Amino acid sequence: MRVLVVDDQPLNCILLKTMLEQQQYEVAIANNGAQALDVLRQENIDIVLLDVIMPVMDGFEAAPKIKELAGDVYLPVIFITTLEDHNSFEKCLAVGGDDFIHKPFDKVILSAKIRAHARTRRLSQEANQQKKQLEYHYNQIEREHEIVEHIFSNALDQSSQYQQYCDYHLSPASMFNGDMFLMAKSPMGGFYCLLGDFTGHGLAAAVGALPASRIFYAMVSKGMAVNDIAYELNQVLSSLLPGNMFCAAAIVELSESGKSLSVWLGGLPDLYLIDENGNVIKTLESQHMALGILDSDEFERNTIHLEVDTGKRLVMATDGIIETENSQGEMLGEERLKQVLKSTTHISTEQIVSYTQRFSEHSAQQDDLSIAIINCLPSKVISKAPIEYSSLPFELKVNIEQTNIISADPVLELVDVLSKIKGISEHRSNIFLLLSEAYNNAVDHGVLGLDSSIKNKEDGFLEFYQLRAKALANLQQALIVIHVQYVPAEHTLSFSVRDSGKGFRPKIKRDSDLKQEHGRGLSLLNEIAQQIRFNNEGNEVTIVYSLL
Repeated sequence: MRVLVVDDQPLNCILLKTMLEQQQYEVAIANNGAQALDVLRQENIDIVLLDVIMPVMDGFEAAPKIKELAGDVYLPVIFITTLEDHNSFEKCLAVGGDDFIHKPFDKVILSAKIRAHARTRRLSQEANQQKKQLEYHYNQIEREHEIVEHIFSNALDQSSQYQQYCDYHLSPASMFNGDMFLMAKSPMGGFYCLLGDFTGHGLAAAVGALPASRIFYAMVSKGMAVNDIAYELNQVLSSLLPGNMFCAAAIVELSESGKSLSVWLGGLPDLYLIDENGNVIKTLESQHMALGILDSDEFERNTIHLEVDTGKRLVMATDGIIETENSQGEMLGEERLKQVLKSTTHISTEQIVSYTQRFSEHSAQQDDLSIAIINCLPSKVISKAPIEYSSLPFELKVNIEQTNIISADPVLELVDVLSKIKGISEHRSNIFLLLSEAYNNAVDHGVLGLDSSIKNKEDGFLEFYQLRAKALANLQQALIVIHVQYVPAEHTLSFSVRDSGKGFRPKIKRDSDLKQEHGRGLSLLNEIAQQIRFNNEGNEVTIVYSLL
């Protein structure tokens, strides 16, 4: 405990210093308010004993400045005074004083007051530290939300092209949607869609949509069958997701003629084939377990094939719809949903969701509400013009020092710059994900030296963020170098991210070692990048991304 004595009388300073040091306090001395402010700027002081009448700057003028320097943490200011009138006492408290003690000093009273205010200061310091940790945790979550929102919105940006084929509505229970709905067309003209419901809702559930959307779009672009898409999704999700997380899903292909449906259905509520009046013609029941549960050799590829007429509609919804409860605890259920479907000719998803909300009596939404209606219509083969890429090579190097590591987020700015290159904007989402992952690894594991295994413990994420906040606050010397190179002849973008950390190991020999060292993040990057390699020191990663 360090006490600052501010008094212009040397005898008072010596007396107080002696009394306090006998009680094991550290003591600093200032002869006026201006000197006191200088000491406070340079040293960590816990209690200020402040005289009222002094030259240069008296106690009344110094007290509010001392409080301003202290900021959010309580710094007790105890006036030491010979004044006896009530107006003086009131002024001491009005300018920022917390207590006062009379001259000559009573050792017992002085000691008791210091101990009492010291306890209050300790509580204030603890509360302020917790506040900073919570603020960091909140800011970190907000930043992650921005990343996920950016990538997730890019994953869905093709959906607006297919309004004539599909009417859908997604209403998340929290900021992010545990449900996802993806749509795309194959080169052969088939229309594909995927409705998925990840375990839980919010950010943790939404993260699963990142690899799922990429696999879905990639396989649809190759014209793969719905069971092949389901198999690939199951294989990737079972390896990426934790054991208690999975994705109930329906994957549907409508043929180019609009007369044939192929459906893989695992874990979702029943699908309904309806006519224009909403009458249920056929019910499609789930045949499989949700994606991400079974191993590859246990996975079942069976699909449902239906011949349909033009004008028929396929309705699919997540369990958030049928499990919506009213104030009496009754669920909406499948029978009510069927009644709603035939309540209006050519009913829309907005009308269904509106009914669901009225049924719940507009109480707080309990789960993500997602529903889609596919219109069985013929379509034309997509003929997309080839993407034109810049023929000029491009190279960029950015040095990020500790100040920007602590306060800035360079990834988005860098992606904005790269997107200006002709043809690169088509790949913005993947580039953003690659750079974000590499940069965050460089900060967390390289510069700050944190261990991701902490997150595996109960409350591990909170502990990790607390350690990260403390490490950032104490960061002195650090450097992250990002080097970007565009090679038009090879249609590749190369990113190298090097940090000033010690590296994670002297040498990596096998891919299995690499995956063990970096966990699921590397597996996700391998799904996107053409090549990922580390230097021998383990403090530089090079990522090669193909634009073709």
